[in-house]
Amino acid sequence: MELLNSFLYSLIPIFVAIDALGVLPAFFMFTQGLKKEERDRVATQSIMTAFLVTVGFIFLGKAIFQALDIKVEDFMIAGGLVLLVIAVADILRVGVIRISRGATIGAVPLGTPLIAGPATLTTALILVGTQGVAPVILSVILNILFAWVVFLQADRIVKIMGVSGSKAVAKVAALILAAIGIRMIRLGLTGIITAP
Repeated sequence: MELLNSFLYSLIPIFVAIDALGVLPAFFMFTQGLKKEERDRVATQSIMTAFLVTVGFIFLGKAIFQALDIKVEDFMIAGGLVLLVIAVADILRVGVIRISRGATIGAVPLGTPLIAGPATLTTALILVGTQGVAPVILSVILNILFAWVVFLQADRIVKIMGVSGSKAVAKVAALILAAIGIRMIRLGLTGIITAP
């Protein structure tokens, strides 16, 4: 019973942190124009990356932060800057995004820092201290599998919306991605300013 409670206490915070439905517009933006097989490959790559990064962070994160004297707020600012640069490049049609699309885009930025970003990693790290390793890893697995299913359904959304609709949504998604990046930077800066 205690193990079940620990699992449930871990499942919901990690679900909120991963935010698969919130990441879907970014997935849609980065995979726009790709064939179904390529889109599915990117989805799988992003999920595998997110899983490996999160589990690795559960075991090594605290030691890495301490060794490098990195605070959670520093991590949030860095992740936010990465997302902001990617979003602005896509909005302005800078070549960096176009070149990387279909190659490693599933790993960076989808796998990390979008799915396995500062929120997911720090939430998992904190929960391990309160709920234990096994419930947290199980919660991560279930939530990441849910994200994978959501991403695999993106193709149906594209078919419903058509080409012009999908392009419009991709631009809106880039703006949302920029906003997510700015929010992460803001939260990081707020944490630094309000720290004792």
